[in-house]
This record gives sequence, structure tokens and C-alpha cells, in this order.
Amino acid sequence: MNLTLQDKRALITGGSRGIGAAIVKRLARDGAHVALTYVSKPDQANETLKAAQASGVKALAIQADSADAKAVVAAVERTVAELGGIDILVNNAGIAVMAPIEDYRLEDFDRHLAVNLRGVFVATQAAVKHMKAGGRIINIGSCNAERMPFAGGAVYAMSKAGLVGLVKGLARDLGQRGITINNVQPGPVDTDMNPADSDFANVLKQLMALPRYGTADEIAAMVAYLAGPAAGFVTGASLTIDGGFTA
Repeated sequence: MNLTLQDKRALITGGSRGIGAAIVKRLARDGAHVALTYVSKPDQANETLKAAQASGVKALAIQADSADAKAVVAAVERTVAELGGIDILVNNAGIAVMAPIEDYRLEDFDRHLAVNLRGVFVATQAAVKHMKAGGRIINIGSCNAERMPFAGGAVYAMSKAGLVGLVKGLARDLGQRGITINNVQPGPVDTDMNPADSDFANVLKQLMALPRYGTADEIAAMVAYLAGPAAGFVTGASLTIDGGFTA
């Protein structure tokens, strides 16, 4: 077992399923104690917790909607209290509502900004108050920040592109403290929300250099790299893992 993160303390937002759950399990396998947030479906959150605990680490689940700033701050504070600190923050929680601009609801626009951007900022602001040198902040962005090849995705792409600027700026704020911050930008990944065997997936595969979907474990591996000691000189970056979607 590769315990590159032994006794580190990590919070993963939106960590109950999909990419988030894969990240929780990978960081736990690498030795980190983990906390995750979820909005609904506590059964899924508990399943992910059990999988993390099987690696012999502490794990807890916290119900918190990333659109609720007070809930996000409370989740960070509970992580610090129960795990004894925080060394790694993975801002994974996100939403995607696609629609033509003529039909796009303003409430969906606002929720995109609240979850995909403001929630990331709030969690980061709360976490860095407790982080020491060597701290890691990793945002799960999207390759759609670089390329949006179909109609209806403008607001989602905008919200993920905003993370690029946020990370570049915060790298300057946090660098003197020895804290790194980066984006991971996945392409199409096989999850319950975007299965690799759907008609939509068949369209996306035609746009990729590698004609397959990625796996959640592949995304988690890049997160684990950024969270670990080997990535100490990487900050302010947006690292794309998309099978050549943006090539």
C-alpha cells in the first residue's frame, strides 16, 4: 500500500458518489483521513464512508449543500474539529444544467454560480484559515472550460472557466504560505449521471482522440498526485485529463 498521504486530513465536497466517491476512496487508500459532504442520499454517503474506513482511516460524512455558504463553512469547521485539522481540500461538488439560452432559467444560472464558483471560494476561504505549509487545494473543473462543442452548455462552461482565473489568482495569495491550488479538468467520465453507454456518450466519443470515456478512478489518481508530495511545485495550474477531447 502506497501511504503517500498518511495521516493527512482531507475534505472532499460532493464526495458520496461518482468522481467524488472515487477521490474519497483513493485518498483513504493513500492514508488520508477523509470527510465528505453530500446533499441527499445518505445511504450512498455511508457506503462511501465504509469503503474509506476499510483502509483503516477515520472518515465522516457531512450533509451540506455547496450553495449554502454557512453549511460549507460549518463542514470545514467540523472536519477540522473531528479530524484534528485539514491538509487537503478537494472542491468536487458541482452541477450541470444544459439548455438553450432562450429557455435558460435565471435560477439555474444563479445556482451554477453558487455551487460551481461561490461554493469553491467559500470552502477555500474557510479551509486556508486552518492550513499550514504543504496544504493542498484541488478543484474539479471541466475540459468544457477549454472547449464547449455543443449548444446549451454556455453557463456550465462559464462556471468552470471561472475556476481557471480563481486558481491563478489564489496561487499568488497562497504561494508565500506554501499552499498549492490547482484545477483538475476531466473530460467525459463514466458515472451514473453520464454513462459511457448512452447515446450522448456515443456523440462525445467521436470528438475525442481516445474513443472511450475515462473512469472516476483515473480522475482520482490525478487528484492523489496533486495532493501528494510529488506535486509540491505545481500551483496555479489547470490539468486536463480528457482523452484528447480538447486536443
